[in-house]
Amino acid sequence: MNRIAIFGGTFNPIHNGHLHIAQQFQKQLRAQRVLFIPTFVPPHKRAPDLAPAEDRLEMCRLACEGTLFEVSDLEIRRGGPSYTAETLLALKREYPDADVIYSLATICAAPRSTDGLKKLRVYAEKLARHGAKVILQNIDYLPVSSTMVREAVRQGRTIDALVPAKVARYIRENGLYH
Repeated sequence: MNRIAIFGGTFNPIHNGHLHIAQQFQKQLRAQRVLFIPTFVPPHKRAPDLAPAEDRLEMCRLACEGTLFEVSDLEIRRGGPSYTAETLLALKREYPDADVIYSLATICAAPRSTDGLKKLRVYAEKLARHGAKVILQNIDYLPVSSTMVREAVRQGRTIDALVPAKVARYIRENGLYH
């Protein structure tokens, strides 16, 4: 069966930490494909400095160029808030031979800080009680976040170590996050 790993997020902007996590989970899951799916509108958080969806999609495409990763515009084409259940159903229609329906999906998570694994374990146990399959991976933490990238841009600092070079150039050329 074709195993597809799905990495959804706001990607505002995509950064090296996202790519690092995707690489580690691709190895762990032995996935043939990793699909990055940027949200149109994040359903569970306010995002006052959200770049336009088309820009976030293009930055994902640039970051994934020359890698084994792919980018889907599924949630952006659908518009509105992006809910995982809807996305998984749509992916099942788009990739009928893939293991993506939520009854077969596995939720993968990695800590976003050096002390985040304990909190993730508690949440994973809660999800498991509701029937979810969860894989927690204690991936070496890269101290980078989209917030850090946006703040660095606003302050006129370099973001070259935080995002792929093509993404940094796109942000500069399009005046994002100023």
